[in-house]
Amino acid sequence: MSVIRHFIAGHETALAERTGPVFNPATGAQQHDVAFASVDEVEQAIAAAEAALPGWRATGLIKRADVFFRLRQLLAERKSELAAIVTSEHGKVLSDAAGEVSRGIENVEFAAGLVHLLKGEHSEQVARGVDVHSLKQPVGVVGAITPFNFPVMVPLWMVASAIACGNTVVLKPSEKDPSAAVFIAKLFQEAGLPDGVLNVVHGDKVAVDTILDSPTVRAISFVGSTPIAKSIYERASQNGKRVQALGGAKNHMVVMPDADLDGAADAAVSAAYGSAGERCMAVSVLVAVGDEVADQIVAKVAERMSKLTIGDGTDDASEMGPLITREHRDRVASYVTGAAAEGATVVVDGTAAEFEGGGFFVGTSLLDHVEPGMKVYEDEIFGPVLAVVRVANYDEAVALINANRFANGVAVFTRDGGTARQFEFDIEVGMVGVNVPIPVPVGAYSFGGWKDSLFGDSHIYGPESIHFYTRSKVVTSRWPQPSESQINLGFPSNH
Repeated sequence: MSVIRHFIAGHETALAERTGPVFNPATGAQQHDVAFASVDEVEQAIAAAEAALPGWRATGLIKRADVFFRLRQLLAERKSELAAIVTSEHGKVLSDAAGEVSRGIENVEFAAGLVHLLKGEHSEQVARGVDVHSLKQPVGVVGAITPFNFPVMVPLWMVASAIACGNTVVLKPSEKDPSAAVFIAKLFQEAGLPDGVLNVVHGDKVAVDTILDSPTVRAISFVGSTPIAKSIYERASQNGKRVQALGGAKNHMVVMPDADLDGAADAAVSAAYGSAGERCMAVSVLVAVGDEVADQIVAKVAERMSKLTIGDGTDDASEMGPLITREHRDRVASYVTGAAAEGATVVVDGTAAEFEGGGFFVGTSLLDHVEPGMKVYEDEIFGPVLAVVRVANYDEAVALINANRFANGVAVFTRDGGTARQFEFDIEVGMVGVNVPIPVPVGAYSFGGWKDSLFGDSHIYGPESIHFYTRSKVVTSRWPQPSESQINLGFPSNH
């Protein structure tokens, strides 16, 4: 069986003393082994990044930008090939995988503007003969640790901005679907990126801990579950690193009485069940304002669910694929089977659906009369399960959402501009959609939540990524004539 290897200093390599299985989620069959890096191998990748740093940092901005322009073209040309890799290892349908590549390209396009993004500031004559200017310089070697659900887009969220800013990177993708990361690294190389600037190591906690503890690695970017995000933030920050660690979510979608209920139902089904719910921005809670709205929206969502086609992601007829692993499928199903005992109404039980073959499939589920305190409400399920919470009015909806420990994304569906504007003002969530169920910002803005959805003070990609991956330096300069030099022990004055 083929072994997916690391990519270090421009070459694929692996001792493969330890490996893990990579499955095709649609069939349940193992298709590859992935090498798990030893401490020595991770340190080799870090050393390669450190060795490449001086040369890449000294590379002219125009030449750096050229790499990104070429990379953007390569990604566009090979989008279908990369999407097929994602579908084979993650399971999402091909159209969704291609969409993921497109969103990743947005971040490459943003990074290509590095000549503008890295401009400093200049103030002339702050005092007689004194000028001040600021510089943005790279932080150094960056560790990037990415999740299984977006094996193309999330790595490009991190590595595009980090490399554009003059840093070098050690990327540790999910061991569940690792091939896309190596593919991206090779495209970077083909685009002209020097060897060692981007390195990929596969593995488990051994690889992660080595990156977190290395004194050479100066910054950590992470996306994953909240418990792991918190642990990584604490460990890396204690080691003196700059950290952005994005965690989990419990995204709410509020449906007001004046909303277009058919449009809201379409949006809820799309946002809850797309990519089998394995999105940190998936809608997992529908907040219906009023019982009349709740009764109608539940019926409309259930009717639409019955028409969904679930199957192999390579089949053009499939609208939703399998979950990533058998263990994750069973975990998701356990929330549905336990919902009735908690007091929820199981409107549609996706665990009862039957599928041929050995794939990791589960049907879509809809739960009504869900309340805070129930596991199906409190936990991030990360699967095709939509919970409906009924509230009496707008104020109860806002209070419900603001009391939740997660604050990644939220949406409100209404025809009233005043309600929408007030919602933007009142809600304590990092990303807000108005009649948009999955408000993922375009590449020119930054992505990230509040509360337990983010550890660290910097969101990912976009303008905040430039701040995260650079350090500011302020230079104060004066060029006096020799006759003007004198000793002055007083506090420096700007007069």
